[in-house]
Amino acid sequence: QGIYVLQCGDPQGTGMGGPGYTLPDENLKDASLKKNTYPAGTVAMANTGQKHTGGSQFFLVYKDSPLPPQYTPFGTISASGMKVLNKIAAAGSQPADPTSGNTAPNATVVINKATVAKS
Repeated sequence: QGIYVLQCGDPQGTGMGGPGYTLPDENLKDASLKKNTYPAGTVAMANTGQKHTGGSQFFLVYKDSPLPPQYTPFGTISASGMKVLNKIAAAGSQPADPTSGNTAPNATVVINKATVAKS
């Protein structure tokens, strides 16, 4: 509720797991994060809410989402990728896990390929 993201990268599949190491925060003053909003198409690192706690989890923003600039943005999603992400979002999610409050998408999601290009 309130944010529109698909969070990925938890090796345990619980929304609470990580790789056993952390990454420093970067790009938090990026112009794309103006007005405490992560725009649709942003790829950013998830964290525990504390500084420098990013790990393996990341999120894909499918609709502009009001979030404080504390999650490292590190990529953008292509137009064709946004079509796929919006289809996943439109399919809805499973009921929330009573322990974590996390939800899994109804659609099966597998990331087969990511392309890195310097812009």
